[in-house]
Order: sequence, then C-alpha cells, then structure tokens
Amino acid sequence: MGLLDRFQSLFILFSAVVGLLLGQLSWFSVNSEKLIVPFLMVMLIIVFMNVPLKEMKEAFKDFRFTGLSLGINFIWTPLFAWILGLIFLKDQPDLWVGFLMLLVTPCTDWYLVFTQMAGGNVPLAGTLLPWHLILQLLLLPVYLLLFAEKLVPLDLNVLLESIFLILVIPLLLAVLLVKSISKLKSKTWLNDVFLPAVMPGQLIFLCLAIVAMFSSQGKILLENPKITLLLLPPLIIFYLFNLFFSINISRIAKIDKVSSIGFCFSTLARNSPIALAIAVTTFPDRPLIALALVIGPLIELPTMALFVNYFKRKHILTFPDP
Repeated sequence: MGLLDRFQSLFILFSAVVGLLLGQLSWFSVNSEKLIVPFLMVMLIIVFMNVPLKEMKEAFKDFRFTGLSLGINFIWTPLFAWILGLIFLKDQPDLWVGFLMLLVTPCTDWYLVFTQMAGGNVPLAGTLLPWHLILQLLLLPVYLLLFAEKLVPLDLNVLLESIFLILVIPLLLAVLLVKSISKLKSKTWLNDVFLPAVMPGQLIFLCLAIVAMFSSQGKILLENPKITLLLLPPLIIFYLFNLFFSINISRIAKIDKVSSIGFCFSTLARNSPIALAIAVTTFPDRPLIALALVIGPLIELPTMALFVNYFKRKHILTFPDP
C-alpha cells in the first residue's frame, strides 16, 4: 500500500484547507471554479483506465457474492439513504441531495485498498468494480429523478449532458488510450509500467479539484460551518448499520470469511469523485450539493480505516469456511 493510499483522507483534508486559504484571494475565488471540471475529468480518465471492463463476466462466477453485493448497493442503499435524509436533512434539501448522490454511487477504487488492508479477497472484490461503474452510470439519473427532483429543481437535459461530458467522454477516452497503448507497446507494459505510473494522478487530480472547489465556494462553507455537523450523524449511522447488515448477510449466505471482508467494504465505500463531478455540472447554482460530496470522504476514509482495524482485531466473521 503506497503513501498516497495510506494518507488519502489527510491529503483530502489538506486540499480543503489549502482551497479555503486560496479562496481568500480574489483571483482564486473568481477563477478556480473553471478548473473543477477539467481536473475531475482527468481524474476520471485515470480511474476508468484502471477499470477491468473485460472482466465483468468474472463477477458472476460467484453469483451469491455478486448478486447480494449489487442488491445492497443499488436497491437497499438508495432506499436507506432516502430514509436517513428524511430523518436528518429534511430542512436542508441541498445537503440531502448531496448526501443521496454520495450514497447511491458505490466505490470503484479505494474499497479494494481497504479490503487488502483487512486481509480480504481482493481479486473477488475486484470483479465487482466494473459493475459498480456501469450500473451507477445507468442508475444515477434514475435515482436523481426519483429522489432529488422532489427536493431541488432538476433539468433532465442538463443532467444527461453532464453525464455525457463528465462520465461518458472520460470513459471513451480511457478505453481509447488503453487500446492504443496496448497496440503501440504491449498489454504487459500497460499493466506493469504505465498504469502504476499514472495511478497516483487519480488522487492528485481529485485533490486539485477539491482545492478549486473550496477556493471558489469556501466562503459558503465558512458561512455555514454546521454543514459537516449536519452530515455527520446520517453518515455514521449509514456506515455502522451497513457494516453489521453486510456482516449478517454474509453469515446467512455462508460467504467465506476472507471473501466477506471484500463484500462488506464493497457495500460501504462510496464514489464521491464521480458524484462530485456530476453535481458540479448538474447543479452549478447550488454549491452546497457539491460541498456535501467533498465533506463525505473526510468522514468516510477515517471510518473505513477504523473498520479495517475492527476486522483485524475482533475477528467478527467467525463462521466456518465452506
């Protein structure tokens, strides 16, 4: 596990602080907003280049593992997110929408890092990654129309344009780059040299986007310091409940211990960068939605690190391997 992976939450927090400081300078507060989308697009190209789309069929070799995980992520979690928002954020529609966007987009990267740290089955957990990506691309507009449209104005055309600009174009560019590099060099060079070399750019460009976000919208956050406190209770409840929910589903389904660790992290970690990219372009006049998605990882990453220690020390998955 590299330095960037180990200290992701600190880098994100540091980026937010730098953004707040730069936002006090007029040039940054006026112009940094223009940099958010380009930084996120570059980040997503790097993310998509590392998504093994050709291995999607591998996931269903263990249908029990895959079906239950996808069911929790794309059926249970959206409903649970709506209920939590109704309880804790009903007077804050923008935060509610940001909260929903965070929770309905399962992770496509760092859940594997936490799975590895906790001693889980990384290859099996990795087979879920392309499904997480494709299903959230298809279902995010559905969730927003079902839930967010009731809370804030939503232009379907703008939403579809945002998804095409922020997700489809980077995905197509990533596929093109992977194919081109494989032909010009080799697949071995691509996997062993190129992708490891560009992988740090994922966090680097995410942090640059966060700096730009906080420098352009930081005044709103400073004027509303309660945002983090409002988001903390529903997020903590989500993580704790889904942790024990996933553990018990694993036990009932008799998923083996090592695989269950990856199962749990796949249902817990969220994909805030993709949700942030869509929020910035779909709701440009509602910055609190995007800020909620920036604050999310500041809570999520330390929580995931605690769960890693929980798995290591408590040995909670005690049923026998089949």
